[in-house]
Amino acid sequence: MPTQPSLALPTFADIEDAATRISGVAHRTPTLTSRTVDARTGAQVYFKCENLQRGGAFKFRGAYNAMSRLSAEQSRRGVVAFSSGNHAQAVALAGKLLDIPRVIVMPTDSPDVKRVATAEYGAEIVLYDRDTEDREAIGRRLAEERGLAIIPPYNHHDIVAGTGTVALELLQDTGPLDLLIVPCGGGGLLSGTALTSRALTPECRVIGVEPAAGDDAARTFRTKTLQTVKNPDTVADGARTPSLGPITFAIVMANADDIVTVDDPTLLREMFYLWERVKVVVEPTGALAAAALLSGAIEAKGRKVGVVLSGGNVDLGQVAVWRTRL
Repeated sequence: MPTQPSLALPTFADIEDAATRISGVAHRTPTLTSRTVDARTGAQVYFKCENLQRGGAFKFRGAYNAMSRLSAEQSRRGVVAFSSGNHAQAVALAGKLLDIPRVIVMPTDSPDVKRVATAEYGAEIVLYDRDTEDREAIGRRLAEERGLAIIPPYNHHDIVAGTGTVALELLQDTGPLDLLIVPCGGGGLLSGTALTSRALTPECRVIGVEPAAGDDAARTFRTKTLQTVKNPDTVADGARTPSLGPITFAIVMANADDIVTVDDPTLLREMFYLWERVKVVVEPTGALAAAALLSGAIEAKGRKVGVVLSGGNVDLGQVAVWRTRL
């Protein structure tokens, strides 16, 4: 899938602009270390804790950046987004702060904690069945009927620029890294991370991590052609995306170094390890990068490593069920 000549890809300058735009609104989340993790991995590990971001995930950065750039007329009309949860909350919260009406298309099986938070931020929620309906088609229909701007979860110039600020802050805290590991769903976070890393620390390897059941990006990276997956059965609900988008595909192929996968039992085991030993509460999707490092899927011994914990919106009602899947 070649990049279209007209496709406007974000640059590091756009990421720097996004950092200015979200400053004082998004949290500058902490970078944490753990001697226990360092001893286990043989590496010097730095966790960027986006589980402590507003809305509980890195998604707020991109959503606020994109929505703050809308025209006055478009802000008056409002926006529509589609998401299983974290992008939904981010758009709902950003719209509340910017006084922009927002409609969120969410699957009926999205985690309760994410759906409730989205509603509490004041968004209108439109539910759909992910097995029989197409969320993007619903979003396009609502946009046309109501004159709304579409704010997609990852395949958007300003969304990617916003996500790049995660790595910008991390590298400001840590200095140059040998390895930077990030969760991957639709590739927005991986794209922004790779752009920032290439600009500031070009020798650093950037690796994305997907759930094994939703390995479309890993297959895409290896075949260099866009691969898809339909409704993968995984606890990492934030990574149940069908494919990379044109923008994230182009950036990932040009700037990332690898994409690996972890299966659900491994993901859950290492997620609980983070809860119990590192004392940070992350959701399954948010633990993908850490799970790849801790399980040895990525070799990091002797290296200085950054790990993005991308979200912390845990559905506590699922914990007992997750325990049975270990």
